[in-house]
Amino acid sequence: MNHPAGKAHSPRAWLPTRLAAEALGTYFLVFAATGAVAVDAVTHGTLGNIGMSLACGLVAFAMIEAIGDVSGAHMNPAVSVGFALAGRFPWRQVPGYVVAQFVGAFAASFTVRALLPESPTLGEHSPHIIAPRAFALECLLGLFLMMTILGVTAKAKERGLQAGLAIGAAVFLGVLVAGPISGGSMNPVRSIAPGVVSGRTDELWIYVLAPMLGAAIAGVGSGLAKRHRDATANQP
Repeated sequence: MNHPAGKAHSPRAWLPTRLAAEALGTYFLVFAATGAVAVDAVTHGTLGNIGMSLACGLVAFAMIEAIGDVSGAHMNPAVSVGFALAGRFPWRQVPGYVVAQFVGAFAASFTVRALLPESPTLGEHSPHIIAPRAFALECLLGLFLMMTILGVTAKAKERGLQAGLAIGAAVFLGVLVAGPISGGSMNPVRSIAPGVVSGRTDELWIYVLAPMLGAAIAGVGSGLAKRHRDATANQP
């Protein structure tokens, strides 16, 4: 899942403040997304796919509105890289954001393990289709999410109710459609943290590489389109 991204960074916010906000937002995103899967597993399907999809979409929306003005609420390494490739986020800040996202995600997975030790996966995904098809689907979802994010942002800053609703809806739809067959991760740290903490890493590569590739395609495409528009605008 997702993913998601909020209002990239506020130029007035001190970098450590932005990183702290990014870690906190990622914590709640991963806690809600993986926690919903874990709760559904230990309660024998009380949430269902629609309930888990709603949890992912709603927490994405909530975190964008809560911390977007501070860090941008990327909460996803694929989104930070996608923004950088699109020329909307400085590459020098990507490593700090990714580290903050990992810190938040692992803290969330340890919390889920403490609260729901009965869950063997801690919300980690496992594809129900062959790996190449799962990879392709997760890549398409990463592309879909990043295109949505880029479409409702200015620079790397998603602001206002419209952005939160659009991105939350994209996360909801991604999990709703792909959840039963590939998981609908759309976010490497959302998968890495519960996978590592639960010791289930066999198919983790799908959920690391596919969202990154999808977001990268969207970011490069957006950057090329921007350069073309700028070049056209400067022509006499």
